[in-house]
Amino acid sequence: MKAVRLFEYNQQPKVTEIDDPKITGPHDVIVRIGGAGLCRTDLHIIEGQWVEKSGVTLPYTLGHENAGWVHAIGSAVSNVAVGDTVIVHPLITCGLCRACRAGDDMHCSNSAFPGISIDGGMATFLKTTARAVVKLNPSLAPKDIAALADAGLTAYHAVKKAAAILYPGTKAVVIGAGGLGHIGIQCLKALTPAEIIVVDRSAEALALTRSMGADHTVVANGKQVDTVKDITNGQGAEVIIDFVGEGGAIEDGVAMLRRAGSYYVIGYGGRINVPTIDIISTEINFIGNLVGTYNDLDELMTLTAQGKVTLHTAMYPLDAALDAIHDLDHGKIRGRGILIP
Repeated sequence: MKAVRLFEYNQQPKVTEIDDPKITGPHDVIVRIGGAGLCRTDLHIIEGQWVEKSGVTLPYTLGHENAGWVHAIGSAVSNVAVGDTVIVHPLITCGLCRACRAGDDMHCSNSAFPGISIDGGMATFLKTTARAVVKLNPSLAPKDIAALADAGLTAYHAVKKAAAILYPGTKAVVIGAGGLGHIGIQCLKALTPAEIIVVDRSAEALALTRSMGADHTVVANGKQVDTVKDITNGQGAEVIIDFVGEGGAIEDGVAMLRRAGSYYVIGYGGRINVPTIDIISTEINFIGNLVGTYNDLDELMTLTAQGKVTLHTAMYPLDAALDAIHDLDHGKIRGRGILIP
């Protein structure tokens, strides 16, 4: 099969031929990929930022946002059948540890992460397990929803946590209107009554968010903090959801946060540097977000089937993976890039 393989850090991956994966365990599922999302994390992997955390041995296949059709199953698989349309939860989990039994499966003690710690789905086929596949209505095309497996899931997971404190009259600031941000805005609209303020450098990206439920759009032109303060009557927002996490976004986000507000960190690359006295004197909170649970993904698929969450995508054939990576790295993709074998 064809696969997008990383052979060396700080070098572009290659589209090459490798052996098809095989069923080796009773709970194995092999998915024929219909769409593999391209993520900024893939750029960070190529740059070597995940070397210590992933522990992966090169070469390996990229791709952690995957959807397709069940191609083969192990002898004990009962939740899906060959031919079923599925989206793949990013983690392969054990089901036996305390985190899994609590439904907190993204913190599984014995997990593997296709596309990060083992071979991923930028390929013709992906090997995963029965615990990772969510069966979908056949009307949902894998190429249209693949990026929801991580980008959508991460956005939904953060918004679901924030929803508990976003009552009528509250305000939520979304930093970044790109691939994750445009999903997060739709999730906020679906799950909360909050007034949604979106901050981004791109006027074009902001225009897209207005059709997705943004109540205010703010161009990041150096005056964005003052503008948000004006919108929030000088108080700041109850919730900041940061899909950027670098390049000044963190400093802006902290400045936009009101007393006792909560800052949800999704984008990464920068550092949070806040004096501890400022944290305790205002009781602000910083919350990290790691993908989401299997149930989160199942719930997100329900919103998608209801038409409440849609993806803005750019499609590329698998053979054009390097073009897609270049376009993402140079800001030429609006929404999410999808590779189609």
